[in-house]
Amino acid sequence: MKRLVILGGGESGVGTAILGKKQGYGVFVSDKGKIKDKYKEVLEHFDFDWEDEGHTEAKILNADVVMKSPGIPDTVPLVKKLVAQGVPVISEIEFASKFTNATLIGITGSNGKTTTTMLTHHLLKEGGLHVGMAGNIGDSYAQMVAENDYSHYVLEISSFQLDGIVDFAPHIAILTNITPDHLDRYDYKFENYIASKFRIVENQTEDDYFIYDADDPVITEWLDKNPIKSKKIPFSLEKELEEGAFLKDDEILLKITNETLKMKTETLALEGKHNVKNSMAAMTAAKLVSIRKQSIRESIASFQGAPHRLEKVLKIHHVQYINDSKATNVNSVFYALDSVKTSIVWIAGGQDKGNNYKELMPLVREKVKAIVCLGLDNEKLRDEFGNAVDLMVETNSMEEAVKMAYKIAERGDTVLLSPACASFDLFKNYEDRGDQFKNAVKNL
Repeated sequence: MKRLVILGGGESGVGTAILGKKQGYGVFVSDKGKIKDKYKEVLEHFDFDWEDEGHTEAKILNADVVMKSPGIPDTVPLVKKLVAQGVPVISEIEFASKFTNATLIGITGSNGKTTTTMLTHHLLKEGGLHVGMAGNIGDSYAQMVAENDYSHYVLEISSFQLDGIVDFAPHIAILTNITPDHLDRYDYKFENYIASKFRIVENQTEDDYFIYDADDPVITEWLDKNPIKSKKIPFSLEKELEEGAFLKDDEILLKITNETLKMKTETLALEGKHNVKNSMAAMTAAKLVSIRKQSIRESIASFQGAPHRLEKVLKIHHVQYINDSKATNVNSVFYALDSVKTSIVWIAGGQDKGNNYKELMPLVREKVKAIVCLGLDNEKLRDEFGNAVDLMVETNSMEEAVKMAYKIAERGDTVLLSPACASFDLFKNYEDRGDQFKNAVKNL
């Protein structure tokens, strides 16, 4: 019996254990931290061999294959030992894909991938396909493969998950954009992060498709220097394309498979230029899997956006409160500030990931009247924007930040939580941060 060792007892780890057992592997789950009770219950239910709060190397180094949680860096000594011994260390995406014949749509990018994943899933589901949504979003992909028989999967895939692939090849790959992010995991070298994102196309063939943002200089420059096998289908807000999706007179035109689909931007459910691009990418994918044009139009108009991404919470005394907790990098915040049309009280800060805030300066000067800092170390925000806004205040909790924003905001303003940083200094994750924001707003 082949031995599957799983490092990390979270969503992807437990899902992989379930699939591994179904496929006849001997399974061992090991977590350096404490496994959550809900996952322990699953491990006990399936009678898995598992441990937490430490790794027993003797039970790990004899693995035939290791599935590593995306949160664990490749630089961890235990991972280095496994690699040195020649043990394959792979991601859940790689492992699960070996056991399904479904058509795979893989979506990556620094920003927009969650919205594009949810929208693509929505278009396929409404179009009548039996489709699952997984990866970096929602339920474990491996567990879905174990328990369902979907004909299609829409997978949100992070760079960390792509780092752990060997043969994984989606039939349709989407790359929304590339901006500096997670550089702490890539030796602070942007080119390493770019290479990681492009792993999504490395195993594709001539029969596969690559949908990408033709306005993104990082993507187009990489493609100029690196030939790929799959068929390239661009989307653009800036130029007319012979094939792909582009904007003309406030209308999206999608030219593909000798057909043209037209859609007015005013009928899109989601606001902002970045969401026009997300919609273009999703529409293109839907058309490639033969969803009818009328179905695409109707579904894209009825879509409800991703939680924690420009999510309108409440309007209080003519002030709109928006939860954009998922904006953990500068580029996401740029989209958020750009899409808000009123004067802004901006709640920002958290665990800085090596951010360069300079590109935000024009929008901050134009739109932001006050910044409410929320984080343990706000020095970088203070240094960058201290002289650009009329008021900057420090807070140590979400409740305090929201109350402060409430005092500052005037009729017609928007209070925007769009942190530009990771959440781990004061919160469990960005969802916890967003939920605390929503609760604090509702308690005003």
